[in-house]
Amino acid sequence: MRKQIIMLPGDGVGQEIMEGAKAVLNAVAGEYHHEFVFHEHAIGGDAIDRYGTPLPEETVKACNSADAVLLGAVGGPKWDDVEPRKRPERGLLGIRKSLGLFANLRPVTGFSSLVHSSPLKTEIVDGCDILIVRELTGGLYFGTPSERRDEGNSVVDTLQYTRAEIERIVEKGFEAARMRSGHLTSVDKANVLESSRMWREVVNEKAKDYPEVTVEHLLVDAAAMKLITNPRQFDVIVTENLFGDILSDEASVLTGSLGMLPSASLRTDGVGLYEPVHGSAPDIAGQDIANPLGMILSAAMMLRHSFGMEEEAAEIERAVNETLEGGFHTVDLDLKKGKIVGTQDMAEKVIENFSTKSISNAICSSYM
Repeated sequence: MRKQIIMLPGDGVGQEIMEGAKAVLNAVAGEYHHEFVFHEHAIGGDAIDRYGTPLPEETVKACNSADAVLLGAVGGPKWDDVEPRKRPERGLLGIRKSLGLFANLRPVTGFSSLVHSSPLKTEIVDGCDILIVRELTGGLYFGTPSERRDEGNSVVDTLQYTRAEIERIVEKGFEAARMRSGHLTSVDKANVLESSRMWREVVNEKAKDYPEVTVEHLLVDAAAMKLITNPRQFDVIVTENLFGDILSDEASVLTGSLGMLPSASLRTDGVGLYEPVHGSAPDIAGQDIANPLGMILSAAMMLRHSFGMEEEAAEIERAVNETLEGGFHTVDLDLKKGKIVGTQDMAEKVIENFSTKSISNAICSSYM
């Protein structure tokens, strides 16, 4: 199978972790006789420095013609004083909007070898396995008007959704729950917001089409509390843009390291953008100490959701787990035993556990 993959390394540690994911994907291609063609383009602060915009038109065109997009990270203090409409994060929001990526899937899965490094007690997080389904192109982040008024002394942001926008993300949540444990938690603020009252109406309407899925409604403040006190009660969480942004970041710390967590942003035809949930970490960029596993696991999500390569994705996830169980870790992971390795070495260890074939060729071709 031949696939065109656009790589957007972005800023900070983005380039380093992207090379690790590329190396693993080359190993997959060699083992399963696929052909992955990689093209690199600029986004975020890197694009600002090179082209004066966080999202060049060339990048948009390339992503729109690709089978999938891998993104490293955007942003950093270097661009803090850039005018708001040209900040690095605008590149990320812009590419999501351009590609029509309305659904963000963020799995939060605990690895047994990392449970002790969670800030919560082991008995609370052990066995945690959550999928957060977040609406990605509507709500406060995209509503208009969004502006300063009264000579800068007042401000307005607009939370706006259409019923169709809510319906498509809610359906994605139900479909995910049906494929997992059959439990869907819908998060809103229906006691205050009219948009949340419409959201809850849509969830209840769609529930009739999924009788095998149990539905629970939670207000966002209650959901935030229960994520910390009893995260194992959740299977699939579906929610709107702002709530999903906050809750998914909260949930990401349950497993002990942001460096471990992948995400996928999808549209209806399966084309998606895949990125780790951590930031650009400019303070450690270029030191070969960044954790590439979130990026590698994001590549596994790409194989599963955009390419239908379930076996290949599962093998990457198995290799990551075996690497951790073998005691290899980057400095952000608080393992009680084992060996600290760098970014490149960590990717190589994953490849070794993935396959005994074509290892050296995959590594050499990706790190030249």
